[in-house]
Amino acid sequence: MSDTAPPGTQTLARGLALIRAVASGATDLRGLVEDTGLGRSTAHRLVQLLVSEGYLRSGRDGYALGPTLIELGFQALHGSPLPVVARPVLEELAEQLRDTVHLAVRDGDSVLYLDKLPGSRGAEMRSRIGHRMPLTRTGVGMALLLDSAPEWRDLYLAETPVEPGRVRPEDVDAFLARMREYAESGVAMDLEDNEPGIRCVAAPIRDATGAIAGAISVSATRPYMPAARMRGLNRVVGRAARQVSAGLGHREP
Repeated sequence: MSDTAPPGTQTLARGLALIRAVASGATDLRGLVEDTGLGRSTAHRLVQLLVSEGYLRSGRDGYALGPTLIELGFQALHGSPLPVVARPVLEELAEQLRDTVHLAVRDGDSVLYLDKLPGSRGAEMRSRIGHRMPLTRTGVGMALLLDSAPEWRDLYLAETPVEPGRVRPEDVDAFLARMREYAESGVAMDLEDNEPGIRCVAAPIRDATGAIAGAISVSATRPYMPAARMRGLNRVVGRAARQVSAGLGHREP
């Protein structure tokens, strides 16, 4: 739980911490106390309120996120123009290519998936709407970072799953070289960085100000995504991203 809550909001912060703990997998009071550091009686009292208001639900398997969060989540999703504008383009891509198509945005230092159309061939991918993934290890994440060169190194170091301080300099240099290439071309590639056997091509979506507002990706298993096809998809995915960008009011220079 954050120690920086503004004065007078501690109870709200505690309730939000409990919701996040359930979202992270805590299912009983003991787990909630361990995850949040709250006292048992305080956690129990707040959980009862959250259950009564529908933010959590209590069942045979313990606590889970409740229907109120689902309702608010859909309202938040449809309150943004991006998913609405992008949906027809995503559907067209999925029908044309038969691969998995994603729409994502950057939320802090992670990728947040807003939409997913599963492909009709190959293995199912672990991504799902509302799921978060690393920025530097996903195609959509790298596409979202194309304008953020000063952050590339630090984000890569933070997200690389090795012992801190033991990342090889040559790996960092290779990643930075890839990002410079992607920034120049306007399209990023996931070369099995996130999931073994899964590759993707991604491109950024820009809003009326020219800022990156999201990204589209097309993903498939290695047999359906050889290097030659990935290069060919650069133009297809880039064109789709520009269509969505135009719907958000972006105009090409």
